[in-house]
Amino acid sequence: MTELAAIKSDARKAAFARRKAAHALGQGTAGHLSEVLAGYRGVPLAGYMAMRTEIDPTAAMEEASAHGPVGVPVIMGAGQPLRFRAWTPGCAMVAGAFGADIPAGGDWITPEILIVPLVAFTRQGERLGYGGGFYDRTLEGLRSVKPTLAIGFAYGAQQAEELPLEPTDQPLDLIVTETEIIEIGASG
Repeated sequence: MTELAAIKSDARKAAFARRKAAHALGQGTAGHLSEVLAGYRGVPLAGYMAMRTEIDPTAAMEEASAHGPVGVPVIMGAGQPLRFRAWTPGCAMVAGAFGADIPAGGDWITPEILIVPLVAFTRQGERLGYGGGFYDRTLEGLRSVKPTLAIGFAYGAQQAEELPLEPTDQPLDLIVTETEIIEIGASG
């Protein structure tokens, strides 16, 4: 394991512990996320199906689906970007890679907004993910074609002062927690 990989592993362990503690409080709501998405009605977006102790964006995704297409990520294979299958509330779901639920069928969509799960974040828009690079590859590809808004969704307890980063790590444009909306580049 390289030194950077070891540092990232330690940062993930600490962040997972903070996330687990926040999740146990049961206060992870998507109210602020719904507020942000209301400003983008009709814009194709992708959320995610929460696993384990991730904060759950489903309520905001349900609201958004009344106004435009919503998708969820499908892992196509190691080293590949994600694809997004259309999702609607109550659609048939099956277990996908790593245990994340995905729609059993349906059209593929190209989102312009991604609600991104994460392990840790900084107020500067830095994100520490799970280590597979799926969202980094996906955001890089989407952003090479058109502007794509990356919204990190996390518990406030997942915030870190700094994170170990690599040149391939894609920044977040906005971070939403259960208690606030963090605009990247805004003072405070």
